[in-house]
Amino acid sequence: MNIKRTITCALAAIALCTAAPAQDADSLYAKDLLQPGTEAPDFTLASPDGTEHTLSAMRGKYVVLDFWASWCPDCRKDIPEMKQLYDKYGSNIRFVSVSFDDKREAWTSCIEQNNLRWLQVSELKKWKETNVSKLYNIKWIPAMYLIDRQGRIVLSTVMIEKLAAKLKELHEL
Repeated sequence: MNIKRTITCALAAIALCTAAPAQDADSLYAKDLLQPGTEAPDFTLASPDGTEHTLSAMRGKYVVLDFWASWCPDCRKDIPEMKQLYDKYGSNIRFVSVSFDDKREAWTSCIEQNNLRWLQVSELKKWKETNVSKLYNIKWIPAMYLIDRQGRIVLSTVMIEKLAAKLKELHEL
Protein backbone atom coordinates (compact mmCIF):
# COMPACT_ATOMS: atom_id res chain seq x y z
CA MET A 1 0.00 0.00 0.00
CA ASN A 2 2.83 2.44 0.83
CA ILE A 3 4.53 1.75 -2.50
CA LYS A 4 1.30 2.47 -4.38
CA ARG A 5 0.81 5.71 -2.43
CA THR A 6 4.45 6.73 -3.03
CA ILE A 7 4.15 6.10 -6.77
CA THR A 8 0.87 8.02 -6.93
CA CYS A 9 2.40 10.98 -5.07
CA ALA A 10 5.49 10.90 -7.29
CA LEU A 11 3.38 10.89 -10.44
CA ALA A 12 1.28 13.77 -9.12
CA ALA A 13 4.44 15.75 -8.31
CA ILE A 14 5.84 15.13 -11.79
CA ALA A 15 2.56 16.25 -13.36
CA LEU A 16 2.60 19.46 -11.32
CA CYS A 17 6.24 20.18 -12.18
CA THR A 18 5.73 19.68 -15.91
CA ALA A 19 2.56 21.81 -15.95
CA ALA A 20 4.08 24.65 -13.89
CA PRO A 21 6.15 26.30 -16.67
CA ALA A 22 3.13 26.61 -18.97
CA GLN A 23 0.97 28.00 -16.17
CA ASP A 24 3.66 30.45 -15.10
CA ALA A 25 4.37 31.99 -18.52
CA ASP A 26 1.79 34.75 -18.09
CA SER A 27 2.83 35.47 -14.51
CA LEU A 28 6.45 35.75 -15.65
CA TYR A 29 6.12 37.50 -19.00
CA ALA A 30 2.65 39.08 -19.27
CA LYS A 31 2.48 40.95 -15.98
CA ASP A 32 3.25 44.32 -17.63
CA LEU A 33 0.79 43.93 -20.50
CA LEU A 34 -2.24 46.21 -20.59
CA GLN A 35 -5.04 44.76 -18.50
CA PRO A 36 -8.56 43.75 -19.56
CA GLY A 37 -10.95 46.69 -19.58
CA THR A 38 -8.25 49.10 -20.76
CA GLU A 39 -8.91 50.94 -24.01
CA ALA A 40 -6.58 49.58 -26.68
CA PRO A 41 -4.16 52.31 -27.79
CA ASP A 42 -4.63 53.35 -31.40
CA PHE A 43 -1.84 53.00 -33.92
CA THR A 44 -1.25 53.20 -37.65
CA LEU A 45 1.19 50.73 -39.20
CA ALA A 46 2.05 49.68 -42.74
CA SER A 47 1.55 46.29 -44.35
CA PRO A 48 4.26 44.89 -46.65
CA ASP A 49 2.76 46.67 -49.68
CA GLY A 50 2.98 50.03 -47.86
CA THR A 51 -0.74 50.40 -47.15
CA GLU A 52 -1.35 51.98 -43.76
CA HIS A 53 -3.81 50.36 -41.35
CA THR A 54 -5.25 51.97 -38.22
CA LEU A 55 -6.51 49.92 -35.30
CA SER A 56 -9.42 52.28 -34.59
CA ALA A 57 -10.74 51.66 -38.12
CA MET A 58 -11.37 48.05 -37.07
CA ARG A 59 -13.87 48.95 -34.34
CA GLY A 60 -17.08 47.00 -34.57
CA LYS A 61 -15.22 43.67 -34.80
CA TYR A 62 -13.17 41.72 -32.33
CA VAL A 63 -9.44 42.01 -33.08
CA VAL A 64 -6.61 39.64 -32.25
CA LEU A 65 -3.32 41.54 -32.02
CA ASP A 66 -0.37 39.18 -32.31
CA PHE A 67 3.05 40.69 -31.56
CA TRP A 68 5.83 38.60 -33.06
CA ALA A 69 9.06 38.55 -35.13
CA SER A 70 10.48 36.19 -37.73
CA TRP A 71 13.65 35.78 -35.65
CA CYS A 72 11.74 34.71 -32.50
CA PRO A 73 11.70 30.90 -32.02
CA ASP A 74 8.65 30.96 -29.72
CA CYS A 75 6.76 33.11 -32.23
CA ARG A 76 7.60 30.71 -35.06
CA LYS A 77 6.48 27.79 -32.89
CA ASP A 78 3.04 29.45 -32.47
CA ILE A 79 2.49 30.03 -36.21
CA PRO A 80 0.67 26.72 -36.91
CA GLU A 81 -1.78 27.28 -34.05
CA MET A 82 -2.32 30.93 -35.01
CA LYS A 83 -3.11 29.76 -38.54
CA GLN A 84 -5.65 27.30 -37.14
CA LEU A 85 -7.25 30.05 -35.06
CA TYR A 86 -7.43 32.30 -38.11
CA ASP A 87 -8.96 29.51 -40.21
CA LYS A 88 -11.56 28.84 -37.52
CA TYR A 89 -12.44 32.41 -36.43
CA GLY A 90 -11.08 34.72 -39.14
CA SER A 91 -14.45 35.28 -40.76
CA ASN A 92 -15.79 36.88 -37.55
CA ILE A 93 -12.65 38.20 -35.87
CA ARG A 94 -10.00 40.46 -37.37
CA PHE A 95 -6.44 39.11 -37.00
CA VAL A 96 -3.54 41.57 -37.06
CA SER A 97 0.07 40.48 -36.62
CA VAL A 98 2.48 43.23 -35.60
CA SER A 99 6.06 42.29 -36.46
CA PHE A 100 9.15 43.52 -34.68
CA ASP A 101 11.35 42.69 -37.65
CA ASP A 102 13.59 45.51 -38.79
CA LYS A 103 14.50 43.86 -42.10
CA ARG A 104 11.75 43.86 -44.72
CA GLU A 105 13.12 40.76 -46.49
CA ALA A 106 13.13 38.61 -43.33
CA TRP A 107 9.60 39.75 -42.47
CA THR A 108 8.06 39.26 -45.91
CA SER A 109 9.87 35.94 -46.46
CA CYS A 110 8.44 34.55 -43.23
CA ILE A 111 4.95 35.72 -44.19
CA GLU A 112 5.22 34.06 -47.61
CA GLN A 113 6.90 30.84 -46.42
CA ASN A 114 4.25 30.31 -43.77
CA ASN A 115 1.31 31.47 -45.90
CA LEU A 116 0.13 34.00 -43.30
CA ARG A 117 -3.07 35.26 -44.92
CA TRP A 118 -4.24 37.78 -42.34
CA LEU A 119 -3.15 41.39 -41.96
CA GLN A 120 0.58 41.80 -41.28
CA VAL A 121 1.96 45.20 -40.22
CA SER A 122 5.26 46.57 -38.93
CA GLU A 123 7.23 49.70 -38.17
CA LEU A 124 10.33 47.90 -39.52
CA LYS A 125 12.31 49.01 -36.48
CA LYS A 126 14.04 47.07 -33.74
CA TRP A 127 11.53 45.85 -31.17
CA LYS A 128 12.48 48.16 -28.29
CA GLU A 129 12.55 51.18 -30.65
CA THR A 130 8.99 50.78 -31.90
CA ASN A 131 6.18 53.05 -30.74
CA VAL A 132 3.69 50.19 -30.72
CA SER A 133 5.79 48.13 -28.27
CA LYS A 134 5.74 51.07 -25.88
CA LEU A 135 1.99 51.61 -26.30
CA TYR A 136 1.27 47.96 -25.49
CA ASN A 137 4.05 47.40 -22.90
CA ILE A 138 5.53 44.52 -24.91
CA LYS A 139 8.45 43.10 -22.96
CA TRP A 140 8.24 39.52 -24.32
CA ILE A 141 7.14 37.95 -27.58
CA PRO A 142 5.01 36.37 -28.67
CA ALA A 143 2.40 38.51 -26.93
CA MET A 144 -1.27 38.59 -27.82
CA TYR A 145 -4.22 40.83 -27.10
CA LEU A 146 -7.89 40.27 -27.80
CA ILE A 147 -9.78 43.53 -28.28
CA ASP A 148 -13.57 43.79 -28.24
CA ARG A 149 -15.85 45.61 -30.69
CA GLN A 150 -15.69 48.81 -28.64
CA GLY A 151 -11.87 48.86 -28.61
CA ARG A 152 -11.35 47.53 -25.07
CA ILE A 153 -8.88 44.83 -24.16
CA VAL A 154 -10.53 41.52 -23.27
CA LEU A 155 -7.38 39.42 -22.89
CA SER A 156 -3.64 40.03 -22.69
CA THR A 157 -1.37 36.98 -22.72
CA VAL A 158 1.86 35.44 -23.94
CA MET A 159 0.18 32.03 -24.19
CA ILE A 160 -1.56 31.11 -27.42
CA GLU A 161 -3.48 28.44 -25.49
CA LYS A 162 -5.22 31.16 -23.47
CA LEU A 163 -6.06 33.08 -26.64
CA ALA A 164 -7.50 29.90 -28.19
CA ALA A 165 -9.62 29.22 -25.09
CA LYS A 166 -10.98 32.80 -25.05
CA LEU A 167 -11.82 32.71 -28.76
CA LYS A 168 -13.61 29.39 -28.25
CA GLU A 169 -15.56 30.88 -25.33
CA LEU A 170 -16.60 33.91 -27.43
CA HIS A 171 -17.53 31.72 -30.37
CA GLU A 172 -19.85 29.69 -28.17
CA LEU A 173 -21.69 32.77 -26.87
